[in-house]
Amino acid sequence: MTDEQRSQHPEEAQHWHVPQEVFERIEAILRQHGRRLAPDGTAANNNGSDRFYITVPPGPTDIQWRTLKHGDMFAVFDRFGDIPEGSTGGIYANDCRHLSGMIMRLGGRRPLLLKSTIRSDNITLAVDLANPDLRVDHKLVLQRNSLYISRTVFLYHDTCFQRFRIHNYGLTDVHIVWGLEFAADFADMFEVRGMKRDRRGELLEPIVRDDTIIYRYFGLDRLLRYTQLIAEPKPASCMDGQFTFRALLRPQEDAEWLIAIRCGTCPAECAQEPEVCRCCPDDRQPLRVLSATVDEARRRVAHVYTSNELFNDWFNRSWADLRLLVTDTEHGPYPYAGIPWFSTIFGRDGIITALQSLWIEPELAAGVLRYLAAHQADRHDAATDAEPGKILHEVRRGEMAATGEVPFRRYYGSIDSTPLFVILAYEYAMATGDLELIRSIWPNILAALEWMEKYGDRDGDGFLEYKRYTKIGLRNQGWKDSEDSVFHADGSLAEGPIALCEVQAYAYGAWRGTARLAQELGDHELAEHCKQKAAELRNRFEQVFWDPELNFYVLALDGSKRPCRVLASNAGHCLTTGIAGEERARLLAEQLMGDRFFSGWGIRTVAKGQVRYNPMSYHNGSIWPHDNSLIAWGLARYGFRRHAARLLQSMFDASLHFDLRRMPELFCGFERVPGEAPTLYPVACSPQAWAAAAGFLLLRACLGLRPRGLRRQLRVHRAYLPEFLPEVRVTNLAVGDARVDILFRKHGDDVTVRVERRTGELEVVVIK
Repeated sequence: MTDEQRSQHPEEAQHWHVPQEVFERIEAILRQHGRRLAPDGTAANNNGSDRFYITVPPGPTDIQWRTLKHGDMFAVFDRFGDIPEGSTGGIYANDCRHLSGMIMRLGGRRPLLLKSTIRSDNITLAVDLANPDLRVDHKLVLQRNSLYISRTVFLYHDTCFQRFRIHNYGLTDVHIVWGLEFAADFADMFEVRGMKRDRRGELLEPIVRDDTIIYRYFGLDRLLRYTQLIAEPKPASCMDGQFTFRALLRPQEDAEWLIAIRCGTCPAECAQEPEVCRCCPDDRQPLRVLSATVDEARRRVAHVYTSNELFNDWFNRSWADLRLLVTDTEHGPYPYAGIPWFSTIFGRDGIITALQSLWIEPELAAGVLRYLAAHQADRHDAATDAEPGKILHEVRRGEMAATGEVPFRRYYGSIDSTPLFVILAYEYAMATGDLELIRSIWPNILAALEWMEKYGDRDGDGFLEYKRYTKIGLRNQGWKDSEDSVFHADGSLAEGPIALCEVQAYAYGAWRGTARLAQELGDHELAEHCKQKAAELRNRFEQVFWDPELNFYVLALDGSKRPCRVLASNAGHCLTTGIAGEERARLLAEQLMGDRFFSGWGIRTVAKGQVRYNPMSYHNGSIWPHDNSLIAWGLARYGFRRHAARLLQSMFDASLHFDLRRMPELFCGFERVPGEAPTLYPVACSPQAWAAAAGFLLLRACLGLRPRGLRRQLRVHRAYLPEFLPEVRVTNLAVGDARVDILFRKHGDDVTVRVERRTGELEVVVIK
């Protein structure tokens, strides 16, 4: 059967015949690489397919989504401001999709799209629409572009506000009929991601009044989730799934409508009818509060102005994306990981985001440290991969987490969150001089170190290893946590316990950082112990992880201590904390910036030529902005600032092609072709916190900024600027309780540094 025939007869395409011997040959090849054939004939991973794999929904994958967030609520719209049913769009709260469909129709048809954008502060979605040609009995009754429709959308706490204004630019009176169609499936986030459930809760009958629709779902966790839609003025017709509005507009007249969509939960006893507000709330006061909040945040952070306006656009959008994802907790601000899949607290993501943005917004690091310290594991719990002293991986508040269908209600399956927590504490103290916070979490730092010695090192060989306790937990527990991300040179998957190369680098940084903190706090005995642990780890790491044939650090050691001889970007993180020797750092840098790793858009997660290399994969050949930023920070540490500048330029160049200049979670690792854009990864989160903050760390690496709040000193260490960025001004940069404005100017290969303003006691040391 030809491809054309299969497309015309899809039911036959599912059953076209392949000889048994061909299947057997394919299976034999796949077994050599640790894979097998799934029942549908596709290649699957060993041990079954990844149950947390995010599927691509049917339909178009090139929708330019518009995302908004406030608190624990977020929304994903198409460019019309609608939510197409069957897509991943929706209005979500606490890991539940409260509204799965919303379509505006004018005269029974979708309007024409004129413009759609998320405003620069990320508060509102602004959509401009117009009417299409409207006909009755084939007769034109309203010419297109006679009506202008303004649709403004924003979120505030548990409510999505949508304001519609329709203006008649025609020459005659117009009787308009327009409406909104709704659907609510109350799908758990993991269902939206593609997981199948054996059973669900009960969708109750909607409650419909003259201006209100209330959808209800009674979950297996005994909670009632509801979505209330209320309109002002009252619709001409209100029924299950639809509001209909009518108005007479004379020439140059307009009319406005406000729709409020409130999402909530309540206990079982209110299952009959939740207590909800009976009137449509005013949207003007919340909008003023949101604007004031963003303005106040801007006053607190450092600002970057450059001679390149496109770079300024990228940098400003990145900061706005980070602010969008930051949620206020009882312990301070915390960046949720990303929309739509990870709009919740992640330990690793929060820590790395705080590290990336530490010089811009140190308050974020304080919030992350306090939250993670407060939720540090204090006992063994196999169901959540918890051990005393371990820093959490993920928090979920949805139905499937509450019932134990997924283990992520409070899950600790992360090997690197714990040493990274200690590194963040050290970097925060160095930048801010805030030893008061360090003292308040000092018991948590000591507990983290104890976990590293007692539990993280499972076999006493000096390395941190992971292996899940629960079968429904994550098989891989480094930042590359997909099923097939840790493998041997022949493609076979590594079996645990697994010791990743970058995790040993993080452990080294944690020991060295604690040694410095202990010295500052007067605990000299602990300082010496930590220095010794760091030195021992570095010596053993260099002996075991370096592969002289690869001239590279191996990806990992498996449970039998066999090295995974794979060229992967993980090794680049060994530059970040300084565990690599000088000569080996040079060899690493050469390979990372060579053709096999560097695509022209950034460093790939796995080098070309490796058996599992696939530029379209999640972790085995794609490009992750946060990964590149950490590598650039490490390259700069060893003096390779030209390489760091090259990575900054490649990420900036990529940003020019992304919608809204928004850096996605990842994109495909195909070679850069002149005149073509980078290839998108279909289900990447956008915005994503550590992708948004990647540009901050990349620029810091080039500028050589090393704030030392404990010494009331800012070091500018061998600043280097790429050609496209000849001038950079940083203002309101906080170092301890001092603030400073600095101008960087490029002169050939040299960069001059000038202090333009300084408040408080601060020494600026420029090292050429």
